[in-house]
Amino acid sequence: MDFQNRVGHKFGTGGPATDQEIASDRRERLRKLALETIDLSKDPYFMRNHLGSYECKLCLTLHTNEGSYLAHTQGKKHQINLARRAHKEKQDATIQPQPNTSAGPRKTVKIGRPGYRVTKERDPDSQQKALLFEIEYPEAMENFKPRHRFMSAYEQKVEPPDNKYQYLLLACEPYETIAFKVPNMEIDKSETKFFSSWDKQRKVFTMQVYFKDREVQDLPALPQRAGATNLAFHG
Repeated sequence: MDFQNRVGHKFGTGGPATDQEIASDRRERLRKLALETIDLSKDPYFMRNHLGSYECKLCLTLHTNEGSYLAHTQGKKHQINLARRAHKEKQDATIQPQPNTSAGPRKTVKIGRPGYRVTKERDPDSQQKALLFEIEYPEAMENFKPRHRFMSAYEQKVEPPDNKYQYLLLACEPYETIAFKVPNMEIDKSETKFFSSWDKQRKVFTMQVYFKDREVQDLPALPQRAGATNLAFHG
C-alpha cells in the first residue's frame, strides 16, 4: 500500500500531518490568497499604528499582522459593526432638517470643561507626525454629537496671533468649548489618515489628525480656552 501519497501525509516526516498542522496550512493559504485579492490600502478601517501593529478603526481592535486583521474582518463582530454603520448612515441621510420654531437662541447651562487625553504619534512608514485626541463627554446631551473646527491664529482673540500655530476647537453640549494649539501645517485628510468617531456608549469622542510633512518644531498639545464668540463648527 502506498502510504507516502495518502491524504494528509507530510513528505520526509514518516507520518501523517496532524489536524492542527493541516488547519494551520489552510489558514496560511487563505491568508496569502486574501492578501493577493484584497487591497488593504482601500479599507477605510485598516490602520497601522506607531507601534507597528494593526488596528480596526471600526471595532477598535488590535492585530499583530495583516492576516489577523483579514480574519477579523470576516468575523461576527466586524460584520455586525459594518451593518450598524451602514444603518446609521442610511438614517442620517434620510433625516430632514426641522424648521426652527423657537422664539430665540437656545441657552444651555455649561457644566465645565471635559476630560481629555492627547497622544503624539508618528506613522512608521511615512514618518508623518500625528495627534490622537480622546475627549470624554460623560454628561453629553442626548442626540448631540461632538463637533470640531480648525481655526487660524488670526481668528482667535485669546492669544497674540502666531502664524506658526492653528487651533483645533471641540464642542459638545453642555460642556464648554475647548481648543488645542497645534502646528500650522496642512492637515492630511485622506481616508486612512483623518479619522473621527463618537462612542455613544462610552461617551468618548476620538479624533486622529495627521500633518503633511514640513519642517516645524515639536508638536505642542496644550489646551486653550476658546473665545466667547459664535463659532461655525462642522462635524
